[in-house]
Amino acid sequence: MKVEGWLFLGCGIFFGGADIVYWYTSKEVTGTAALAFAVGLALLTGFYVLFTGRRLPKRPEDDNVGEIEQGTGEIGFFSPHSWWPLWMGLAAATASLGFAVGWWLFLIGCLFTMVAAIGFVFEYYRGNFSH
Repeated sequence: MKVEGWLFLGCGIFFGGADIVYWYTSKEVTGTAALAFAVGLALLTGFYVLFTGRRLPKRPEDDNVGEIEQGTGEIGFFSPHSWWPLWMGLAAATASLGFAVGWWLFLIGCLFTMVAAIGFVFEYYRGNFSH
């Protein structure tokens, strides 16, 4: 996880330089604050990834002389046929559209988003695929 940590720290340094140049040339408060928050988020993420990476075992991606065979094996479980991401996207789109149309559509979209999120989380707790 070294590469990811240093990548985030590099982004934080870049955002810091861009923030200084932006403030100096524009004297605008909102954009300067937004870039300062971007600096904070990038540095926080970079330090967290580097700090956590020292406690975890070395990954095949971090080995400079690693072989392809080191990365073989099970990576994780991915749902082969789930309809819940589709419903989650449609519900979130409905809630987003509610900002433009009216509060009533936003509330309906929030309700659908909650139902889709619950279904998405608990889809493997019932039916053929239950644990």
